[in-house]
Amino acid sequence: MTVAPLDLDPSAATSLADKAYVAIRDRLIMLDIRPGDPIDDDELAQALGVGRTPVREALKRLEVDRLVVSYPRRGTFATGMDISDLAHISDIRAQLEPLAARRAAERAPRSGHAQLGELATRIEDLDVPRIDRTELMRWDLAVHRAIYRAAGNPHLEDVLIRYDNLATRIFCLFLDRLPTVDVHVGEHVQLLRAIAAGDADQADDLARQHVLGFERTIRAVI
Repeated sequence: MTVAPLDLDPSAATSLADKAYVAIRDRLIMLDIRPGDPIDDDELAQALGVGRTPVREALKRLEVDRLVVSYPRRGTFATGMDISDLAHISDIRAQLEPLAARRAAERAPRSGHAQLGELATRIEDLDVPRIDRTELMRWDLAVHRAIYRAAGNPHLEDVLIRYDNLATRIFCLFLDRLPTVDVHVGEHVQLLRAIAAGDADQADDLARQHVLGFERTIRAVI
């Protein structure tokens, strides 16, 4: 099984700048572009098959997302990572991820709940030992995006996507040292089913446990 790139909805990327944004964001989150690496506009444009203008527009958006940083006369670089960021990011996610899960349980239409239930089954059926860990992280992103969308609040969705991207980037930095990535991804099954069943209290609790567990897992290998 495979999933779509990080957006889950490739049709949403309609302009060249949108497509460049999604593609470059993917490389930054999954650390194909490492923290601190210089960003070469020409090289990216050639690799993506677009002009420099869409790439530059994409980089401006990625700077707002805190995934790249630009310096006068020096150029643009992938944002560095400071482990102290983990506490700040987790502090925000521990408040907002449970809210998104609760709202998805309360407000998603029956069809939305059914889709989340189907996603839970797909996660449960994954042959985890045979799946590349990077692909598992894509499943992790897919679950979170689906929950954010089901919450029905585009402003909450935008904020959570930004911070989930930053959290995933930290996760990927330590991916080879983490013994329980499959457990982390597997936690989504119970969460998705709680939302699909409309159990807002359980969904809230499971989402909070998931975020705090993520932070503990990272700190255990630092």
